[in-house]
Amino acid sequence: MNLRVEEKEDLPLVAEWINNPEYFGVYNPLVQHSRSELEKEYDKLTPERKWFIIEKKDGTKVGTIGHFTAGKLLEIGYALIPSERGKGYCTEAVKIMVDYLFLSKDIVRIQAHIDPRNTASLSRRKNWVQEGRNNSQIILYKRRVERYASLQYS
Repeated sequence: MNLRVEEKEDLPLVAEWINNPEYFGVYNPLVQHSRSELEKEYDKLTPERKWFIIEKKDGTKVGTIGHFTAGKLLEIGYALIPSERGKGYCTEAVKIMVDYLFLSKDIVRIQAHIDPRNTASLSRRKNWVQEGRNNSQIILYKRRVERYASLQYS
């Protein structure tokens, strides 16, 4: 599995994915985006706001993962095409993204909001701490640990 920065050439495929209600499933924001809208947004993105493409070892693109900054807190989000769910790609992508963020950013915490019905995603976040829960989401977080701090400054 590989993560790479989303490029402008990826936008037609990303547009196809995000405009397909099955891509986000029951978590779909129900917003449609044209390719031209995506291109305009892409052109405004700073390197800090870029999304990453999740690729299988053979180069097949299977989803996206990104992060959102809120002060010293980061939140991550991800989605996979339905046929590739349950194969561990998001688990591996989240691990890579968390390592990347703790090693490259001055942050102390990463947060994820997960729908309680998304049992597959919840079961794969075993080493995350549950901070809160309501009817629509479970809030999990992962704190920076010494392993990251020592790696960052070596």
